[in-house]
Amino acid sequence: MISFLIWLVGVILAVKAVMEIWKMPMGMAGKVISAVAVLCTSWLGLAVYYFYAKDKLVHWFK
Repeated sequence: MISFLIWLVGVILAVKAVMEIWKMPMGMAGKVISAVAVLCTSWLGLAVYYFYAKDKLVHWFK
């Protein structure tokens, strides 16, 4: 039961992160690369996105 809740929270946060990425003003390639990276790396990708890369993605993919 606990593992299911951890998985569910991860899925919800991943969907939220992807929705934030799609709203960013950058090219389609940058959006796709970022979204796939967050989705494929699970909790590690979410941690990197929220704690480090969130404010830098637009600059990286300009």
